[in-house]
Amino acid sequence: MKYNNLSFLVILIVSGLLVSCSEEKSGPASTGHEFNGEYSGKYLDRVAFPIGGIGAGMFCMDGTGSVSHLSINNKPELFNEPYAFAAISVKGYTDAAKVLEAQVPDWRMFGMGGSGNGGAGRNYGYPRFKNGKFLPRFPFATLVLEDKDIPMSVEVTGWSPFIPGDNDNSSLPAGAMEYKFTNTSASDLEAVFSWNSRNIISERTGRILGMKNGFVLTGDPGVGSTKVSSGYAVAVNDDNAVVDHCWFRGSWFDPAMILWKNIQNCTMVANAPVDDPAPGASIYVPVKLKAGETKTVQVMFTWYLPDTKLTIGVTPDKGKQPPVYKPWYASRFGSLAEVSDYWSGNYNELRRKSELFRDAFFSSTLPPEVIEAVAANLTIIKSPTVLRQDDGRLWAWEGCGDNSGCCHGTCTHVWNYAQAIPHLFPSLERTLRETEFMVSQDDKGHQTFRANIPISAPAHTFYAAADGQLGGIMKVYREWRISGNTEWMKKLYPLVKSSLDYCIETWDPGHKGYVEEPHHNTYDIEFWGPDGMCTSFYLGALTSFIEMSKAAGSPFEEYDTLLKKGKAFMESDLYDGEYFIQKVVWEGLKAPSPVEVAKTSLNIGYSAEALELMKKEGPKYQYGKGCLSDGVLGMWMASVCGLDEAVDNEKVKSHLVAVHKYNLMKVLYNHSNPQRPTYAVGKDGGLLLCTWPKEGKLSLPFVYSNEVWTGIEYQVASHLMFKGEVEKGLEIVRLCRERYDGRVRNPFNEYECGSWYARAMSSYGMLQGLTGVRYDAVDNTLYIDSRIGDFTSFIATETGFGNVGLKDGNPFLKVVYGKIEPGKILVSGTEKALVN
Repeated sequence: MKYNNLSFLVILIVSGLLVSCSEEKSGPASTGHEFNGEYSGKYLDRVAFPIGGIGAGMFCMDGTGSVSHLSINNKPELFNEPYAFAAISVKGYTDAAKVLEAQVPDWRMFGMGGSGNGGAGRNYGYPRFKNGKFLPRFPFATLVLEDKDIPMSVEVTGWSPFIPGDNDNSSLPAGAMEYKFTNTSASDLEAVFSWNSRNIISERTGRILGMKNGFVLTGDPGVGSTKVSSGYAVAVNDDNAVVDHCWFRGSWFDPAMILWKNIQNCTMVANAPVDDPAPGASIYVPVKLKAGETKTVQVMFTWYLPDTKLTIGVTPDKGKQPPVYKPWYASRFGSLAEVSDYWSGNYNELRRKSELFRDAFFSSTLPPEVIEAVAANLTIIKSPTVLRQDDGRLWAWEGCGDNSGCCHGTCTHVWNYAQAIPHLFPSLERTLRETEFMVSQDDKGHQTFRANIPISAPAHTFYAAADGQLGGIMKVYREWRISGNTEWMKKLYPLVKSSLDYCIETWDPGHKGYVEEPHHNTYDIEFWGPDGMCTSFYLGALTSFIEMSKAAGSPFEEYDTLLKKGKAFMESDLYDGEYFIQKVVWEGLKAPSPVEVAKTSLNIGYSAEALELMKKEGPKYQYGKGCLSDGVLGMWMASVCGLDEAVDNEKVKSHLVAVHKYNLMKVLYNHSNPQRPTYAVGKDGGLLLCTWPKEGKLSLPFVYSNEVWTGIEYQVASHLMFKGEVEKGLEIVRLCRERYDGRVRNPFNEYECGSWYARAMSSYGMLQGLTGVRYDAVDNTLYIDSRIGDFTSFIATETGFGNVGLKDGNPFLKVVYGKIEPGKILVSGTEKALVN
């Protein structure tokens, strides 16, 4: 930007307008955050990086280095910001006592609870480092702190184990923050590191107990107790540590005042545990460094809170609720001490294996916006969105509310989109299929799309979800091909057949090959009449069932007939020459009138005004002639599941190009969204769920039609990449990730109906969309079909992970964990040998 008038430039700078003008622009070059790069300045403000285990709970390491979102009690507690911090104090230097964090973001100063009274009870008033730079490399994140007052370079690394294929070590209720200090002065330095915390489990009635090189925060164990089985433990890896189990007791701000005095003066206080509730505890570690020398202090966290009140759903047995949920780690460990011992005893090995994943994943040469999007959404797996019950089975919410899960039951129509866990933890994903077909399905083939917790047989009192149940059939095929376990597939095969037969008789009773009767779907309403979205699911389910039938030695001719009918109908009657549409039908069906169906639907009613509107436009909440971003979703599901797409390739591609053309908005200033606007609004860009670029816009289309969902953005982007439209896909990804650059939204929390929303794991499908990489364990064949020429990418299979790619058009495979031993490699359909 150039200015001819220097005085005008000065005015802009003084008034702050230059900053605001620059922030109007979009894109990494203008925002200051490069895709897959570090965050600094204002881009640190909303960063919160999850640390924890699968189904075990989490805390977040913020962009500044603080701890937030402490959610370790088997539920989300997203505004739980514990009074806990690390500090360093260097002897002999002025102003050299600092909290090991960058500056507190401005947004925390007012608007949070209690801020009108000055933020009492927060630790914001202690000195902090002037600047920070945060680099995420999941499951690690490193913050470099900078301050001229401190004669050290300081790095803070937060992490927790994440090892694809190792379910249990990736599910530990544990995490760490490592503080690395290097003496940058010419003299020897003496300093004191400390970790300081109130009792974040129960400040008023709990106790703070002892452990080696640390302390344990508990609830009330009873007077005189010295051991507890549950709580939150903090320990360091240094036998020179000194522990203060009880801060100074007094009134007003006495404990905090004396605490900072001790930190500032490098006083290492040693107080034994007391029988009464203590204000807080500290661990002190002496840090002595010669010039150029480095020391790292590992702060290790573990928690063990096995008792819950969580139970959701009813059973057929007189509507009784199942017993309460218990987390997986409660069956693996008997106490907090056992967890802590395991974490400290295996720390180095678990770090090494997690580093193998990190290094393999981030050695990719794929576009940085894609790597950022995929990695950012792997944090969902560590969030409270995901639970793992005591028998090891997976169960999940759709996302996280502020203080509870949001939308229970590993909802099949949402989790359809999530492609990460099937590849990274295949045996865990198979437990979801087993729940769907062996627990949540009745003898008629009806599946409840929300599973009970604890997992148990449900009452079948609501509609099945067409996209969810049909998608589940494709996912059984996917799990079979990933695992290579044909016996597993054959065990489920009769249940899959029952499910598909139910779908046919419920939604296609005339055996026409398309979904016609009212069908519930991921938009929480029923579509009436055939539509591209759910018919594409139907065709994908038929395709997958036919392939499984061949392997099971079962007849499939009637399903093949339906597939051919449906393909012909979708390619002709549902294709408008550019994209696929819905033909709204509500008369002449087996179903009663929309008014009657609405009585048992989800929040659908017909007022007098709505009845009049129905006479003109048909049932509420359809999409008709609209261009639906999910309009060929079932074909994307087919591709990511390893199936051939049943619908004509050019017509599917035309639909996706139309979605990009009509639904992608560079800015949303003039877009009206009366629904849920904060996913994307104003100067944001994003992909709308649906538009009506030609004619036939309905007065009341489906209820979320004006919104922007990241999970749909990624599946469309991925599908465009499959079709060779790479730049169009990347443009969608860039606009999405620019919304999540750390200034307004957390880069590691793409939200929809709740934080850490599962649908966003559709992002993982972009790896396959760009590279065509897929390992089929049944055929022992590695497929590569690149849309970007030579590349290096990450690959994970049932038995190992590493890197895969093309070099001068020839395939290579580097396995860094486990083993991957393909018998055949097909590059764009041609068999080739691996090169080094």
